[in-house]
Amino acid sequence: MAAKGKKKLTKKEKRRIRIIVFQIAILFFAMIGVITTFVLIVKGIGALVKKEVAEPGVTEEFLTVNSYSRPGIKLDAVNGIVVHYTANPGSNAQDNRDYFENLRFTHKTKVSSHYVIGLDGEILWLIPLDEMSYASNSRNSDTISIECCHPDESGMFNDATYNSLVNLVAWLCKKFNLSTDKVIRHYDVTGKICPKYYVDHEDAWQKFLEDVQSKL
Repeated sequence: MAAKGKKKLTKKEKRRIRIIVFQIAILFFAMIGVITTFVLIVKGIGALVKKEVAEPGVTEEFLTVNSYSRPGIKLDAVNGIVVHYTANPGSNAQDNRDYFENLRFTHKTKVSSHYVIGLDGEILWLIPLDEMSYASNSRNSDTISIECCHPDESGMFNDATYNSLVNLVAWLCKKFNLSTDKVIRHYDVTGKICPKYYVDHEDAWQKFLEDVQSKL
C-alpha cells in the first residue's frame, strides 16, 4: 500500500502562517526597542548620578610632611567634616597654604587643614583624605577640615567661596557616607568663634546645611 503524501497547505493557511511570522517579528523588534530604551534610560540616570557626585575642581598642592602642619598620621576614620574660617580677612587660598607650608621652618604653631577655599572659589587640596590635619583639636583624628577665606572682619564668605564650600562638603558627605548632622563648625568642637559669621548667625549656618542637603 503506497504511503500517503504530505498534505499541501492551502493559500489561506500559508497566509495565516505568514501573518503569524510577521507578528512574531514585530513583537521581537518591539522587545528589542523596549530593552534598548530601558538601557538608555538607565545609562542616562547613571550619568546624572555620576555628574551629581563628581568631585569639585580642586588643585592638589600637598604640604610637605612635617611635624607642624602635615604630620603624616593616618586618620582613625572619617566621622565628620569641620568648617573653619581663616581669621585673616582678605587673604587668599595660596597665602594660607604657604603659611601652613612654612611652619616646617618657622615652628610657630601646629596648624593646617585638608582644604583651603579662596576668595574666587578656588579649592586647594593640602593633605590626603586618609591623613590627619592640625585643625580641629580633639576631632583631628576622625574629621576632614576645610578652611575658608573671607573678605572682611565679619567672617562672612562671599558667594564664590560659599558655593565651592557647599559643593565640596556635599561631595565629601557622599564620599564618606555622612549626613549633614556630621558637618560641624570648629565652634562645635571647642567653643572657639570659628567660623565667626556662622557662629554669630546660627540661621546662616542652618541655611548652609540646607544648601548642602539639597545637593544630596
